[in-house]
Amino acid sequence: MARAVKRSSDGGDARRERWRAHREARREEFVDATIRALTKHGPDVGMDEIAAEAGVTKPVLYRHFADKSDLYLAVGQRGTDLLMNRLKPALVDEGTPYERIYRAVDSYLATIEEFPELYHFVVRRSFTDKPVETDIATEDKRIIANTLARLLGDYLRAFDMDSGGAEPWAHAAVGMVQAAGDWWLERQSMTRQSLSDYLTKIIWFAVDGLLRSGGIAIDPQVPLSLQPNPPLRLVEPDTQGEDGDDRRARG
Repeated sequence: MARAVKRSSDGGDARRERWRAHREARREEFVDATIRALTKHGPDVGMDEIAAEAGVTKPVLYRHFADKSDLYLAVGQRGTDLLMNRLKPALVDEGTPYERIYRAVDSYLATIEEFPELYHFVVRRSFTDKPVETDIATEDKRIIANTLARLLGDYLRAFDMDSGGAEPWAHAAVGMVQAAGDWWLERQSMTRQSLSDYLTKIIWFAVDGLLRSGGIAIDPQVPLSLQPNPPLRLVEPDTQGEDGDDRRARG
């Protein structure tokens, strides 16, 4: 008798798991439909257009999402996953300092260029019918900045420098790139490659200035693993020569 009860319980668990998997799959299908509808109708898309794109009625959508805000968060999470899947390799793959900065900047700009309506849908938050607890755009910036801060902190510590500024530097860089991306999507006054190059130069000059403030110079076109070890040390200002050149390496 106990064995029969156990089999019945197992069967119920299996059915619940199948139903949960089915609901998750349907939610993903409706997120896909929402992104397609965004491409057709823009960031002010409505539930009618989304339902039509999904081939269902609005009541069916609301059986899988509690409200419009729930759907907004699901779409925003898809956008976050898409962005991070492209950014992470750019941040962690090997290369020269300049290449790594350029790859990260260009990966971000390439993503918002490919999905501008999705980007505006997430940033504007006009679709939601009530306040949402999660600010997806802010959360994305936090995730990217924290990843960048860990990398920058590791580099600063490797050069025996204070890593306390890594986090604010990372957040400042990410905020700058996002603001420039907003401007660029609106204006389209230059190519993506040109903007990526401009932003990369700004970020590199900031990193270079930070390193030089600690008396260290590295070549942006040489991978860190191939840089001189110990790194090139700059002459301190109070020991500069008569010609005023304080950028000569110590002997």
